Amino acid sequence: MNKVLIILLTLTLSIVVNAQSIDKVEAVIGDEIVLTSEIETQYLQYLSQGEKKSSDIRCDIIEDLMFQKLLINQAKLDSVQVSNEEVEQEITKRLAYFEKQLGSIAKVEEYFNKTSSDIEIELKKVIQDQFQAQRMQSQITSDIKVTPAEVKDLFESLNEIDIPTIPIQVEVIQIVIKPEISQDQKDQIREKLNNFRDRVYKGEDFKVLATLYSDDPGSATRGGELGFVNRGDLVPEFERAAFRLKEGDISEVVESQFGFHIVQLIERRGEQINVRHILIKAQANATASRNSQLKADEIIKQINSGVITFTDAVVKYSDDDSKNNGGLLLNPNTMSTMHTLDDMSASLRLKVQNLEVGDIASPAIIQMSDESAAYRILKLNKKVEAHRANLVDDFTIIKDFAVNAKKQEVLLKWVNQTISKTFIKLNKGIANCEFKNNWIK
Repeated sequence: MNKVLIILLTLTLSIVVNAQSIDKVEAVIGDEIVLTSEIETQYLQYLSQGEKKSSDIRCDIIEDLMFQKLLINQAKLDSVQVSNEEVEQEITKRLAYFEKQLGSIAKVEEYFNKTSSDIEIELKKVIQDQFQAQRMQSQITSDIKVTPAEVKDLFESLNEIDIPTIPIQVEVIQIVIKPEISQDQKDQIREKLNNFRDRVYKGEDFKVLATLYSDDPGSATRGGELGFVNRGDLVPEFERAAFRLKEGDISEVVESQFGFHIVQLIERRGEQINVRHILIKAQANATASRNSQLKADEIIKQINSGVITFTDAVVKYSDDDSKNNGGLLLNPNTMSTMHTLDDMSASLRLKVQNLEVGDIASPAIIQMSDESAAYRILKLNKKVEAHRANLVDDFTIIKDFAVNAKKQEVLLKWVNQTISKTFIKLNKGIANCEFKNNWIK
């Protein structure tokens, strides 16, 4: 199995690696506890990355877990809220990811040796804790800002050896060509969904039909239910249809970027709604896929012969929203147009790493966010070679570094202050660790 998937799974679920009879409490932090199983799960994740066994690493893991428990304990004392709707949405998202990676919900259950209901129960606790810890930490550091003068002072205080090296950065422009779905295909999908709609109004259960036929794996296991969402959380076409419904009503067929839907309103609370839906995705046939490849090849010929510029071709031909930004491909981690090679997916990096500025890569098939396939043409627009950071070219990076350093200072101060007023009890085994903070009283 993919190592990244194993790591994600072990991080997401607190899998008990030893029998329950030998699991025990290793630390008490206020009203929160650290279990042997939690430590072992994190340690196994560390070993799965090919690292060697180390007592120091185990102690670091224990301190990280105690820090998380301290955040959670304080979050509860401060009444930091995490809604059930948020948790349910995250559960749905993670189960959908597991199902996509493992192939089916049955294989997910087999992997964890638990029913999907039991997995959801475990996930709920884990996600609730994660959200509370994240929210508490954000609350502690939310007001942290740095001035340009502070950024300059920090940079000038660094020793030469401490000045970071900025790796190669590139800026890429794309043209995306999606296969066209024929009108006949669209009409067949609409007819199928209208048939489902009629069947529900004649007495069949929407939830059963969604479970059997919906192409949305995350919600299908819940009878198509999405859970409560706010206005603005959904794609516009879907949202407009959903907010117009009365409870129990079913929408006409709605077309969105994900495919075709019918939507049933379960409940509305002001600007929040809970809906269920059936999604049918439009799959391009082989002829449409071949035609989109030929179109991409023809566009490159036009660009290379001077008939059209790459920039104009983006506006004229691209089927992706990035055309509104000149075709610039955004870095999802920073929302900047600049990417390091490590930021990129393996397939994108392979296409880009040997290009020079102005070069155009041959069309390659990619998977879009809705899981449909498309062809993409890439052009390397800009390249900044690896270099030592400087205030002129890398101010934003240095500023982020300064903000994070300041946040760490504030967090360290908060941890030590909070430890001093929190009940903490450690088992003898872990009390032998040399911790960075004063956990041992």
